[in-house]
Amino acid sequence: MPKSVEKEIEKLRELIRHHEHRYYVSDDPEISDAEFDKLMRRLQDIEREHPELVTPDSPTQRVGGKPAEEFPKVRHPKPMMSLDNTYTVEELRDFDHRVRELAGRDRIEYVAELKLDGLSMALTYQNGVLARGVTRGDGNEGEDVTANVKTIRSLPLRIEPKKLAAAADWAKRFEVRGEVIMARRAFELANVQREAAGEPRFANPRNAAAGSIRQLDSRIVAERRLDMFLYFLQVEGVEPLPEHATALETLKKLGFKVNPHWRLCRAFDDVLAFIGEWEEKRDKLEYDIDGIVVKVNDTRLWEELGATAKSPRWAIAYKYSPRQATTVVRDIRAQVGRTGTITPVADLEPVDVGGVTVSHATLHNMDEIERLGIKIRDTVLIQRAGEVIPQVVKVTRHAADGREFTMPKKCPVCGGEVHRAEGEVAYRCVNVSCPAKLKESLLHFASRRAMNIDGLGDALVDQLVDKGLVRDLADLYSLKKDELANLERMGEKSAENLLAEIEASKKNELARLLFALGIRFVGERTAEFLAGHFGSLEKLAAATEEELLEVEEVGPKIAQSILEFFREKRNRTLLEKLKKAGLQFDGKRARKAEGKLSGKQFVLTGTLAQHSRDEARRLIEEAGGRVVGSVSKKTDYVVVGADPGSKFDKARALGVKTIDEKQLLKVIEQGG
Repeated sequence: MPKSVEKEIEKLRELIRHHEHRYYVSDDPEISDAEFDKLMRRLQDIEREHPELVTPDSPTQRVGGKPAEEFPKVRHPKPMMSLDNTYTVEELRDFDHRVRELAGRDRIEYVAELKLDGLSMALTYQNGVLARGVTRGDGNEGEDVTANVKTIRSLPLRIEPKKLAAAADWAKRFEVRGEVIMARRAFELANVQREAAGEPRFANPRNAAAGSIRQLDSRIVAERRLDMFLYFLQVEGVEPLPEHATALETLKKLGFKVNPHWRLCRAFDDVLAFIGEWEEKRDKLEYDIDGIVVKVNDTRLWEELGATAKSPRWAIAYKYSPRQATTVVRDIRAQVGRTGTITPVADLEPVDVGGVTVSHATLHNMDEIERLGIKIRDTVLIQRAGEVIPQVVKVTRHAADGREFTMPKKCPVCGGEVHRAEGEVAYRCVNVSCPAKLKESLLHFASRRAMNIDGLGDALVDQLVDKGLVRDLADLYSLKKDELANLERMGEKSAENLLAEIEASKKNELARLLFALGIRFVGERTAEFLAGHFGSLEKLAAATEEELLEVEEVGPKIAQSILEFFREKRNRTLLEKLKKAGLQFDGKRARKAEGKLSGKQFVLTGTLAQHSRDEARRLIEEAGGRVVGSVSKKTDYVVVGADPGSKFDKARALGVKTIDEKQLLKVIEQGG
């Protein structure tokens, strides 16, 4: 192998690590996302050609392939103890008094840090490479979630050798501890995606982070955009540096993300000042905190001060009071979100909550309304956390003349039909041109994997919609140069470039258009199957549920979503406009695979012992068969594994032949 290949790989890895640190840790990117993606793709291509050069610390290894079956238990070299909580200044002064008394000193230096509302984690680095990530668990024993931890882009998989060498001998093997969090923006995005997929919302960022880090599939974890701040450094369970403040600085120098909002407090009054300062400023942060952690700075005192059964005596957490108030529900209205999800929102008698006047609160969905038993005119307890919309905690008094809320049958914004899929909590407007979701629809339509209209970003979409230049997706294809040139941060050249991108998008194949339309549950892969099966958008639009279920990987939920989309007359009108604009509505139908199983349809259900679902699918398809998502009379075989679902019951009801994994292999070998 040429040495030039190894050199290029190492150069690419170092460059990517540098830019990851600039973007995810320093928040000061030097290159565009497109340029970064280009570097990553080049590294992936080389590693694909030379798999023997792939290393665990390569930036390409942040997301694993096959999901884990379980998380192994790991014992912590030193227990991860929880902190005692205090809620008043008097209790905090008592803590300071105890520390000074036990240490025999008149004054103690403290380090005050923001108390992040996340999930505690311990990470081991061996020779500068991330070797293991373990959850706190019960404090003595946690779970090995290394594959998931690797997806956190702000976390270095490998410490730069020069930084490692500058540290000390202890840097060959050390442990860092910190908090895995989900920023508010990532939290809202995750909930938007969950609503779009028909899944319940996460209750808060902490629950979202905790649930994400314990996903068995690291690819799902990567989508959640977790972050992590480090605040402890240990070697074999002992702090290697004499001061905690020095340890924080050292962690930063090693390339870890350390929360910048900490303070070395020479006197106890400095601690109180820090607490007061951040109680006022905490809403301006991009993530949630619920208090301040106070630690003795002199780490040599930690061992001397010791610990109780559960908590160290050298640290304590001051918890901020929850921001709550009671008020009356004036009304409940339906609000349409960016993805078309219709959310009930309570309009309230204005009330001051932590210095902010609150006049509305989210009720999430109809199930939440039923759980709370809330009616219009009831008195409720509301809570505000950060800058997210306040929530109703409970009803404190039911009004004698309370009025129930019912979800509207028509979208309150566009008048389109409101749909609720069986088994889901969310109600939705499926009109892709609904003004409430138009901006989101446009951004998805223009995204790289959809129609790939470079230059159509958030700021421009806002202007196009707000100025009435674009009222649906098809309006993009009638934009004029002078209209665009007069917009902010545009000009003639920018307008020309954008129009060229829009014109070029007309040539995109049918599968990309199907994905770009934003039909729920229809991702890139499903769009390709649909395009290959039907060959034209018109045939897909006219398909019955039974015909849709014949498509590979299309089950009842996807089929129902497609039917709902094409039943909406506003969507059909949009498609007519897109066709007139010259977009590709026809594609090539996929050729049927030839082989022993040509023409045979299979359905997989349950867990197979020797093969994953993907492996079984590949074996069937290589033999010319097709794997579909739902059982029908046209199904030839239902392959049944352990703990089969409703597909097994339906197969028996329809008289479809069921086989196990061994029989499947025999069918593949003999050809049916």
